[in-house]
Amino acid sequence: MAGTNIKVLLVEDNPGDIFLLQEFLKEVTTVVVDLMPVVRLSEALNYLAKEIFDVILLDLSLPDGQGLETFVITHNHAKATPIIVLTGIDDETLAIRAMQQGAQDYLVKGQVTGDLLVRSMRYAIERQRADNALRQSEERFRVALKNSPIFVYNQDMELRYTWVYNPSDGLTVEEMLGKQDLDIIPAEDAQRLITIKREVLTTGIGTREEVSITIKNTTRYYDLTVEPLRNESQEVVGVTCASIDISERQAALRDRKLAEEKIREQAALLDVTTDAICVRDLNNQIIFWNKGAETLFGWQATEARGKNASELLFDEPSPEIEAAVLQVISKGKWQGELTKLTKMGKEILVASRWSLVCDEQGKPKSILTVDTDITEKKLLEAQLFRAQRLESIGTLASGIAHDLNNILTPILAGAQLLPLKFPNIDERTRHLLEILEINAKRGADLVKQVLSFARGVEGKHITLQLRHLIVEVAKILKETFPKSIEVSTDVPQDLWMVSGDSTQLHQVLMNLCVNARDAMPNSGILSISAENLLIDENYARMNLEAKEGPYTVITVFDTGVGISREILDRIFEPFFTTKDVGQGTGLGLSTVLGIIKSHGGFVNVYSEPGNGTSFKVYLPAVEGMETLSLEELPPQTGHGELILVVDDEVAIQEITRTSLEAHNYKTLIASDGMEAIALYAQNRDKISAVLMDIMLPSLDGLTAIRTLLKINPQVRIIASSGLTSDNKLSAVAAIGVNTFLSKPYTVNELLFSLQKVLS
Repeated sequence: MAGTNIKVLLVEDNPGDIFLLQEFLKEVTTVVVDLMPVVRLSEALNYLAKEIFDVILLDLSLPDGQGLETFVITHNHAKATPIIVLTGIDDETLAIRAMQQGAQDYLVKGQVTGDLLVRSMRYAIERQRADNALRQSEERFRVALKNSPIFVYNQDMELRYTWVYNPSDGLTVEEMLGKQDLDIIPAEDAQRLITIKREVLTTGIGTREEVSITIKNTTRYYDLTVEPLRNESQEVVGVTCASIDISERQAALRDRKLAEEKIREQAALLDVTTDAICVRDLNNQIIFWNKGAETLFGWQATEARGKNASELLFDEPSPEIEAAVLQVISKGKWQGELTKLTKMGKEILVASRWSLVCDEQGKPKSILTVDTDITEKKLLEAQLFRAQRLESIGTLASGIAHDLNNILTPILAGAQLLPLKFPNIDERTRHLLEILEINAKRGADLVKQVLSFARGVEGKHITLQLRHLIVEVAKILKETFPKSIEVSTDVPQDLWMVSGDSTQLHQVLMNLCVNARDAMPNSGILSISAENLLIDENYARMNLEAKEGPYTVITVFDTGVGISREILDRIFEPFFTTKDVGQGTGLGLSTVLGIIKSHGGFVNVYSEPGNGTSFKVYLPAVEGMETLSLEELPPQTGHGELILVVDDEVAIQEITRTSLEAHNYKTLIASDGMEAIALYAQNRDKISAVLMDIMLPSLDGLTAIRTLLKINPQVRIIASSGLTSDNKLSAVAAIGVNTFLSKPYTVNELLFSLQKVLS
């Protein structure tokens, strides 16, 4: 990069994005950018063949190139030129893969500014320079290695020498290249080296050994390091070895090693470690028991000493323990995870390391065991794996919900519009339309349940007093549940406030209570209680989703059949149910989890078969007065305003047009972002507002909105989508659009949104 000028090749086929990038760069005054835009990969390759650029801005989705292959082709034609990948919000994974292949950086469309773009280009150029400097440094390293006492070489998968530096005394490079160890050193020494290197080839794990090698009747000792040699695909293709001649200090090292082994044995027995250390003789009798063992297992040293270790720490003999004993005696060490019992009979999981202790003559005399409690660690890992599993299922559910919302939108609006279009229809037809509307809303509610699980859909949060909500739910339960189920509540008057959506929290309580009812088919007690709780650092460390601070805790307890341990880890998965076919969708608890997560809380469950179940819902407490919700006002009709409706679904276009025109609005229809921009440019002074679907073909809604805002910064826009993910909502808010209409929407919701942006 010379001075303050940057020569840039922009490979991008989206005219809206080209326009925005040019506008951003015009706003930057600290650098002069010579931008050459092309729309096809072939054009870019032609320019690269005859011109030199400082940096390349590359979109991976082009008319004649798609995905990672686009980057690879460009990179092969311009290896010395840094490449910055341009990607959409949903394509960051592909951009990261491109960086793994050699891209210097990537930029997310919709989040780019002029300064960010220039900083990224400067960074890419400087990083390319650093890579070149690194290669020069590696060359200097190879030169320096020639003057080093270290003997370094590579061998392939057949352990033939392929590269040699500083060969050992008595051998030359020519004598070693292409040969194997058996060709140049005695068979016994060669076989020992082959065994070490084959182990590294098999496991892919490096090692360090001390070996003796006889070369031309002279025996030398070496400190040998063997590491796996990998190709660009990280496959093991040989070994890299480095050895240092330690013959002159071998005797001293041997004496020092013996002394160090004794010191390590003595240090391991010190009573200052938190690990549990136990030494037992070959008859399994305990002869040493440290303070850490007393703390972990509950047995005092005087109680444990002389006892059989297996009888003290295990419920019953197992093949696993017998195999461990055989291995430690034959190989000198063993390590693994074991479940042991404390004095109180509690099971704990430990990482156990066993070492064989020998006397001065080298005969085994005892077994040293070091145990580390990993029960808490394994519990946290299980919580993490469950959260990851639920997140992946949620991603799939979000895609299904998006398509269902697009299908339900015209059905729901049509069912509401038909009675207005035909006010004189007979009662039977009117009833059929009511059934259609009710079931469309039920379908929409089911989709919202899926989204609540998948992404934690945000509702309208206000400051709530949960005491009122619990009383209301308890009243419903007493009126609808069988008389054989006793419903009770226990809620303090000073219960802390929470910030939340009352409808969603009502749904949480009802789902938990219905499950409790089903767990008590004959009779039982259902209790709903609440309390204030301050969560401290220790509790937050034990629960991944908890944070320090005040919480309001709701407990739903039943005396029903309980939940087995095998099922307990799966109850929050969507569509998982233990009920008979037709009696449950399997979405109740997954919806509960999604709603509570969207409120910043978490859920714990405690259950034992035959002893009932307790669900604890933790919600962050807030200060302030309770917010009273306003009643919905009847929507007002329009006054002939012209509305631009942008949606690629024909059914949604038609039903939205009909809905608006029935309420004294005029409409223009566009099927994609390019058409919307063209229509707005022609009718800018006539259009009062734009209803824009953000997921469109050709030119997506977010790019179209940014372009409309460039044309007219005061344009009034309602963004709409069937998938209200956090990324989409954040992207919409980031470009200045604060009104969002979630599909499927009713006629009233559509009219209220228009009133909001037009007022």
